[in-house]
Order: sequence, then structure tokens, then C-alpha cells
Amino acid sequence: MENDTVSFYFNLTMFVNIGHYRYPAFIFCLLIYSFILSANLVIILVISREKTLHEPMYLFIALLSFNSLYGSTGFFPRFLIDLLSDTHLISRPACFIQIYTLYTYASYEMTILGIMAYDRYVAICHPLHYHRKMTSKTLIKLATMAGIFPAFLIILCVSLSARLPLCGHEIQKIFCANWNVVKLSCVTTVVNNIYGMLTAIATVFLPLFYVLYTYTQIVLICWTKSAEFKGKVLQRCLPHLLSFVIYSLVAFCDVALTRYNLEETNPFVAVMLLLEIAIVPPVLNPLVYGLKLPEIRRHISRMFSCKKKTKKNMF
Repeated sequence: MENDTVSFYFNLTMFVNIGHYRYPAFIFCLLIYSFILSANLVIILVISREKTLHEPMYLFIALLSFNSLYGSTGFFPRFLIDLLSDTHLISRPACFIQIYTLYTYASYEMTILGIMAYDRYVAICHPLHYHRKMTSKTLIKLATMAGIFPAFLIILCVSLSARLPLCGHEIQKIFCANWNVVKLSCVTTVVNNIYGMLTAIATVFLPLFYVLYTYTQIVLICWTKSAEFKGKVLQRCLPHLLSFVIYSLVAFCDVALTRYNLEETNPFVAVMLLLEIAIVPPVLNPLVYGLKLPEIRRHISRMFSCKKKTKKNMF
């Protein structure tokens, strides 16, 4: 019976170190999750309702918000239950489903930011050809590619890990991560390591270098333009650039944490560090785009002012 339990369940060991921090952590994370849901739903609702916002840039922002809902919903419900639970066992199928959800969420974030960079590049560097290049068919193709390509790569990665015979069941995290599972393997993991590296190159580094390339071209175009033109470009590109920089830093920190022994740090600090990939982008993206882009900010203000007037008329 003990061997069956070890083979079928993983134990998330970082929850053991939370101790009496679990109740403040639960309240904090519940509030964060509620904000993520409401803020991103507002962005999606505003963009879907307002026809003036049915442009490529805003549709990609809505896609980014939808991905935030997908990633946070795939993580927070299970995490909140685990916070209040005395046992932190997760079945192998549930663990690999969580890995797939979190890894596709992380990959989607980078690929969406990549196609947003392409949209900004065409709009600024080839303005006369923008409407010819960014057609509805092009948007559908880009969105489909951003969804299917990472999903295919991640499902192969998870399948390779799921086939490994394991000699342990303890995962030093608060959620399942592919590298932590692979480290438990009883056999060589050369194939997993090589494929994992290729997947990281395809879903992280290629979009990363493409975004850097597009902004290099945008900077070169702006170099000889007027101050007014530079101001308009900055206003349009700054939110995307902020999202890209924030997510890149968070992703780098998350990868670095997989190589560090978190049990040596303060448990509350360790949990907060592990949570950053699930909290920071979904929280900051709606704030950045909702506050920095005047079109979205204006429609959000109008929507809430209309609701206030409706309530006053009711009374």
C-alpha cells in the first residue's frame, strides 16, 4: 500500500514549512485571485463591447487577459485548497495536468507578447502597409499559431516526463514543475533534458529575440523622427514593453529558483518567490494596459460611470 501511494502521489513539501502563515497567505492569495479575475474580465469585456477597440493591438491585449484567466484559474483553486489542508498530496495525473496548464500559460504569455511586437513593428515601420498586412485572416493565423505551437511542444514534454520511472515522490515546490519531477527519475534523463532545452528555445528565447529585434527596428526608425512622433510611439509601445520586461524578469527568476534550495530560506519569502510567475503578470497586465492606454482607460471609466448613474436612477 505504501509503494502504491508513493508511485501514484507526489508530496508538495513547501507547504509543510508554511505553518501558521497559511491563514494570512490564504486571505492574501484569495484577494489576489479575485483581483486577477475581475481586472482581466473588465479588460476583455471593454474590448469585446467597444467596436472602436476591435483593432489588432486591443484584440491581442484581450488575448493576453484571457491567458491570465487561464493560468490563474489553473493554479489558484488547487493552491488555495492546499493552503488550508493538512496533507499536500497530488496525484500523478493531476500533477501532470497542472504542469501542462502552467507551462502552456507561461509559453502563451511569451508568444502573445511576440505577436504584439510584430503588430507594433508593422504599425510603426510599415504604416502604409499596416491594414493590408494585419487583416482578419492574419490575426486568426497569428492567434492560432500562438496557441497551437506551444501546446504541441508542452504536451510532448509532459508526455516524456510522465513515462519516467520515479524513485521518489517529494517535490520541493508549492505546485508541480517538470524539472522537479524529472529529477526524481530512476533512469537517465538525457532525452528529457535535450527536449526541454529545445522547447525553452522555441517558446521563450525565439519570441524574446524577436521582440528585441522589432524594438531595435522601431528605435532606428524613431531616431530620425520628430519629438512628437517619438512621443506617440512611446505612448503606444510603452505598455507592451513594460509587460515584456516584467514577464522576462519574472520568468528568469522562476527558472533560477528551480536551481536553488528554497528550504534554506524563510518559508513565507520562499512561497512568495514561487508565486510570482502566477501573480505578477496577471495582476500587472490589466493595470498597465488599463491605465497607460487612454482608449481603454476612457472606456473603462465610461462603463463604471454608466453603472453609477443607473444605480442612482434606480433609487
